[in-house]
Amino acid sequence: MFDRVFRDVTVVDGTGQPRFQSDVGISDGKIAAVGSDLGPGKREEVGQGRVLAPGFIDLHTHSDFSLFVDPRGESKVRQGVTTEVIGNCGGWAIPLEGECRTVAEDEFHRVGGTGSLPWCSLDEYFEYIAKQGVSPNVAALVGQGAVRAAVMGFDPGAPSADELRKMRCYVQNAMAQGAFGMSSGLYYAPGSYAETDEVVALAKEVAAYDGIHSVHLRDESTYSVGLMAALEEALTIGERSGVRTQVSHLKALGPGVWGQAPALLERLENARAEGLDVLADQYPYTASGSSITGALIPRWAQEGGREALIGRIDDPSVRPDLLEGVRESLERRGGAERLMIAGYPPDARLEGQRLSEVAAARGEAADVTALELLREADAAFVCFVMQEEDVAAIMADPSVLIASDGRAVAIDGPTSKGHPHPRYFGTFPRVLGRYTREQNILTLEQAIHKMTGMPAVRLGLGDRGLLQPGHWADLVLFDAERVADRATFENPKQYPIGIEQVFVNGVPVIVEETHTGERPGRVLRKR
Repeated sequence: MFDRVFRDVTVVDGTGQPRFQSDVGISDGKIAAVGSDLGPGKREEVGQGRVLAPGFIDLHTHSDFSLFVDPRGESKVRQGVTTEVIGNCGGWAIPLEGECRTVAEDEFHRVGGTGSLPWCSLDEYFEYIAKQGVSPNVAALVGQGAVRAAVMGFDPGAPSADELRKMRCYVQNAMAQGAFGMSSGLYYAPGSYAETDEVVALAKEVAAYDGIHSVHLRDESTYSVGLMAALEEALTIGERSGVRTQVSHLKALGPGVWGQAPALLERLENARAEGLDVLADQYPYTASGSSITGALIPRWAQEGGREALIGRIDDPSVRPDLLEGVRESLERRGGAERLMIAGYPPDARLEGQRLSEVAAARGEAADVTALELLREADAAFVCFVMQEEDVAAIMADPSVLIASDGRAVAIDGPTSKGHPHPRYFGTFPRVLGRYTREQNILTLEQAIHKMTGMPAVRLGLGDRGLLQPGHWADLVLFDAERVADRATFENPKQYPIGIEQVFVNGVPVIVEETHTGERPGRVLRKR
């Protein structure tokens, strides 16, 4: 007898192949059988036209600390996400040494944590996650920015031979402890201070373990090297190191590069034809997420860390150049009216307002307001900087998978603060509803493949991501005619509809669109 049987469900198995009607039996946390007229189950669920699919694998998340603060992972598991991959955009969760610990604990407190973080290595991080229990499975990347901060802080320039050796050791140790690869945040300090050769050296350590290099490009607009040149750098790193390359949240950011999505996709296709293993991921929105520091502050002004940056704000010999850099950043993003404050702990009343509105209320220029806000805290922004035509073109490409670039939060509890990007709550249902059912940009089979089998293969998860016997029973039961995101930019903290049941390792985590409180998630390590 099976532990549970789903009767006459529409199976979309994650391979991209056509859907089919079937029974599905699960036992001991795994899919035991897929076929017709299966034997009885201790519990049975009748399909009634609903779709059963593998649980969604979110390849690009920032839940490093929020899952530690609130292990329910509400905003993700309610979307159907059963596996979270942390450590993206250069990471901060490991290794918690040197300046990396300082930044990590600031971020931990920002998402509702208290006290100090109790780990240093990836092994220790996994130990604490497993001890407290979490609802989704958790996999990890090691961050190139975090590694650089641990060894060199926020100092610019090339590392010494000994510093590079230490960085390589950190990456190698993380890979040996089960990381699935490395992420680079080449747009953000201190990762941005690394030259290509330095990243290649670290990527070689990842390639030795057949991991992936998930890279936030050095430029997604016209900031420094330009969008296409930044893509070329990522491809060069892959070619020289032999690492499998994953371009993070592929986009054309800012009016200066709108319309370049076809060129980006063509370059990726040509690179694959030349033998390079490169894919990309995307979130389904025309707005990005960043902060004052990340979106507006020149990288030279961030040298030495936050304390040095605040000193430059107050230095009359430096402040004019700093303001000029902020103005250039605002212009590149289309103006202060395109930036919505998503989180500002010193004054939550500002959350949900545009930077232009806050500046007008203060009687200041937007560049001055940005620096004055930064003096108290680094405000989070939602930035309306993409166009729908580029988003749709990227989504339709078969080499691009779906990922949220968001963290697991909730509408209650310690992670409920702020006015976050709606991708935290709606990424996967938005693709299934808006872009699949309504706009027909993807078929249901294609959409599910981009969320399940495709990221599973990318990571090397041989027993997840497909609805097949022997795979772990990470499953999502949803109504394809009703599934939709409800989170909006104006009111983001809303759970989706239509995701009726979610199972993680065979245990029900969502039942009737309500969290059961179960924490069956496992730590996943690369074999």
